[in-house]
Amino acid sequence: MTSSASADSEPGPILVLGDSISAAYGIPLEQGWVALLEDKLKQHSAPYAVVNASISGETSAGGLRRLSSLLQRYQPDIVIIELGGNDGLRGYPIGQLRDNLATMVRDSEATGAKVLILPMEIPPNLGKFYIDAFRASFPQAIEGSDAVLGHFPLESIATNPALMQADGIHPTAEAQPLIVSSVWTDLQELL
Repeated sequence: MTSSASADSEPGPILVLGDSISAAYGIPLEQGWVALLEDKLKQHSAPYAVVNASISGETSAGGLRRLSSLLQRYQPDIVIIELGGNDGLRGYPIGQLRDNLATMVRDSEATGAKVLILPMEIPPNLGKFYIDAFRASFPQAIEGSDAVLGHFPLESIATNPALMQADGIHPTAEAQPLIVSSVWTDLQELL
């Protein structure tokens, strides 16, 4: 869809391609940030449906494998990519993560979709060199594109035990509105 589309035509949906953070792991799906984002869009009379194509445990390679068929099926106007955490937790090569994210950005933009990348963080036990390279992979993945690099959506959550499930990795239902607020700040640029 282009900006010259008629005012009465409905935009394509917002496609969220993520891992357990976006798949509402450990809480009811309707309490997850993606469901709350759809509610927020309705409150702001933004005419977007939201398609949650997130899978717990998903890696950037898994997301890349699924993306083409998702783009074809849903023809989204906006793609939100929240992947990389599982790559980092498994110690996968950083170059692979960066290349997968960059390909997802390129493939999404080739269909006319705008892209928001939500960067992830990983625990400190993987070492400073790996963590620094991991963090750098997100801005590197969008170089030369029109994609927007968002904020780490768990910024104010990950270090607060009251907002994290017992595993210390997944946010609680109480944390989900904070995630939506963070994503909303970044997403408004694309709406």
